[in-house]
Amino acid sequence: MVENSELKADVEQPNVDQAETVTDSATDQSTQLRSERDQLKAERDELKELLLRRQAEFDNFRKRTERERSEYLQFASMEAVRDLLPVLDDFDRALKAESGHVEYAKGVEMIYTRMYEALKKLGLEPIETAGAQFDPHLHQAIERVETSDAPDNTVLGEFQRGYHFKGKMLRPSMVRVAVKS
Repeated sequence: MVENSELKADVEQPNVDQAETVTDSATDQSTQLRSERDQLKAERDELKELLLRRQAEFDNFRKRTERERSEYLQFASMEAVRDLLPVLDDFDRALKAESGHVEYAKGVEMIYTRMYEALKKLGLEPIETAGAQFDPHLHQAIERVETSDAPDNTVLGEFQRGYHFKGKMLRPSMVRVAVKS
């Protein structure tokens, strides 16, 4: 019977060394799990930040692409309008020429007006030069005339009309400019 009571005592009282080992092991596992958790949180935060940066970059790319596409579409017809300008100039000169046929002049004027209105709808805007101050951004001086009848650097006449296309310079006006004598 002594043997049974000794066995009971051994079973009822766990070995202190085993308990400490289990506690140390649990503490190590807990520390290791916390470390892994912290590492995973840091990786998650980095991935979130990377995702946000990529989304912002994509939004900027999309906006830039839309803006470039819009500008391209807005000015796609610019070359066609530029190619038609010499025709408009020829009509302008024909209208200014003295002609014996009134009907001829009326017909040319009608064609000119229709073409001008069509180009205007596309975005063509003439540069007004009559009596304007010479501006090298708008005018190209072809001739400089010494005169005391007009202020210095005043546009005296126009050889060829200049145009803007939807607010952008298509070609400058070729003008005669006054120079103080």
